[in-house]
Amino acid sequence: MTTTTDRPAQERSGAAGPPWVFLVLVGLLVAGRFLLAPHLTDPALRTWATVFVAVCVQAIPFLVFGVALSAAITAFVPASFWTRALPRRPYAAVPVAGVAGAVLPGCECASVPVANGLMARGVPAPAALAFLLASPAINPVVLVATAVAFPGDPSMVIARFAASLAVAVLAGWIWARFGRAAWLPAPRRPAEPGQGRWSAFLDAMCHDLMHAGGYLVVGALAAATLNVAIPREWLTALGGVPVVSVLVLALLAVLLSICSEADAFVAASLTAFSPTAKLAFLVVGPIVDLKLIALHTGTFGRAFAWRFVPLTLALAITVSFVAGWALL
Repeated sequence: MTTTTDRPAQERSGAAGPPWVFLVLVGLLVAGRFLLAPHLTDPALRTWATVFVAVCVQAIPFLVFGVALSAAITAFVPASFWTRALPRRPYAAVPVAGVAGAVLPGCECASVPVANGLMARGVPAPAALAFLLASPAINPVVLVATAVAFPGDPSMVIARFAASLAVAVLAGWIWARFGRAAWLPAPRRPAEPGQGRWSAFLDAMCHDLMHAGGYLVVGALAAATLNVAIPREWLTALGGVPVVSVLVLALLAVLLSICSEADAFVAASLTAFSPTAKLAFLVVGPIVDLKLIALHTGTFGRAFAWRFVPLTLALAITVSFVAGWALL
């Protein structure tokens, strides 16, 4: 006989879905890349398949890492820890959380579930969002990759760090001033009385992995389609127009949805564009792209996404202009 106390945990497990479904999807993506690609004769179709699989396979390890970390935060870290670690006032907690993003080597796919887990543990939404934006952009792995991609040009590394952190802090402060609780769903609650911590960890991880994984696939589909649909000749022709080139590369960063650990090498290859335009590509990508928009919508809801995405995109472009003018 099922008791009332047991029902919520069972419902969560059922809603999460079996984790092997996600593993099967990953296996099919990898197998399809090698088994089906040789039989695709149309170049555009082969490019589409390559981009789709590359985005998914590149992002999945970081998504799994982020989901596991989020579940661990929810199940094992007491809420009192965050009240001690962060300043009480949201405006002071935002820059602290932004700087804390520098210590987590991961990409944007990992930062979304981690931010959700932080909110579930009582971290103010503005601080959690500042962490979400800063973590994939200023962590050591990304900065080292940027230095390797731009050898002999430390100003690009400095500009990327400064601009990305500025966007994260500004977005957090703006959300603290104008954000509304109704724009974010109620965060996932910590383990209920009677539910073991490991059980809560597994339930939370399976739920978030299935939920975020589906939206990742949707974002990858959109990114692959736009990669094929937009002629590269159009982009090259616009590279010489100063302001337009910055906007073009910002838009390209949104459409390509490249992981933050790899985007610096793509930016360095865009030789027709100015350093400021390349900086915009590096700042916008980890903050706003198609897979992130899908993940934001799936994790935090449409009411959040359609406000947060335009805000961060506008901030990223504006700060890139300023940082490019001052530092490059």
